[in-house]
Amino acid sequence: MSDTKTKAGFAAVIGAPNAGKSTLVNRLVGAKVSIVTQKVQTTRFPVKGVAMAGAAQIVLVDTPGIFNPRRRLDRAMVRSAWAGAEDADAVVHLVDANAEIAVALGGGKAADKKAAQDVETIIAGMKSAGRKAILAINKIDLVKRDQLLGLSQKLFGEGVYDEVFMISAANGSGVEDLRTRLAELMPEGPWLYPEDQTADLPARLLAAEITREKLYLRVHEELPYAAAVETTAFTEAKDGGARIEQTIYVERESQRPIVLGKNGQTLKWIGQHAREDLIQILDRPVHLFLTVKVRETWAEEREFFTGLGLDFDV
Repeated sequence: MSDTKTKAGFAAVIGAPNAGKSTLVNRLVGAKVSIVTQKVQTTRFPVKGVAMAGAAQIVLVDTPGIFNPRRRLDRAMVRSAWAGAEDADAVVHLVDANAEIAVALGGGKAADKKAAQDVETIIAGMKSAGRKAILAINKIDLVKRDQLLGLSQKLFGEGVYDEVFMISAANGSGVEDLRTRLAELMPEGPWLYPEDQTADLPARLLAAEITREKLYLRVHEELPYAAAVETTAFTEAKDGGARIEQTIYVERESQRPIVLGKNGQTLKWIGQHAREDLIQILDRPVHLFLTVKVRETWAEEREFFTGLGLDFDV
């Protein structure tokens, strides 16, 4: 390595649940966030990705979406998100431009209105904490330029942002400029992770997250946030691959057929797509076995929270 001083720090990405945080983190890292080690986390919140920018290492914290919490799980996720922001060297508040503008024009779907409310919640939270953030207006490819300007001025006027970036996490527009700025904000110091490591997350948890992602991709409309995925076994297979057993928990018996689908086709689709991602991430064969169980109280059980690194006592 040259005489250039190394930098390393944490950047928290906060935003409403559908603002595009995971897409942005994956884009900044340059890969679907993967797991390489069982290394103990250096912080008390889940690290989701490590991005390199020259001599700077940006440890990205992809926080849970911040919203108005109702259940214990919601409260724990929101607390985890704010904790991530408090401990970070830089905070990026990602806002869905498409949703904001739709609501401002007097329209928008229910999800858009919810997203706009969540943005207000986050702004209020930053004001009360006296915290500043970088405003990243996302999905700019879906809205008109003059509307973007108005949205930018309105949000910047709230007084909680240092600067504004216009980006599209989906196609990469503006993301490189944001990465460069985050690198500038990282403090000088040795790198926290090896240069080729892109994530630090227990493999069991990562595998569950991948399957949960596929579950919601397939049944998000019929099953909003009423399911959880737990990796119950992660062992070595005879062919050198990973044998992964997972349980999908739903809250009611009526939800089980939704996840299974006709003749088990929905569950088969979820398993197939999760396995394809895991093969890429783990770089070895993967044998994935899924079962679906009804567990009405999963969202109120301490072990479930502890396994996710969330605070049960909120």
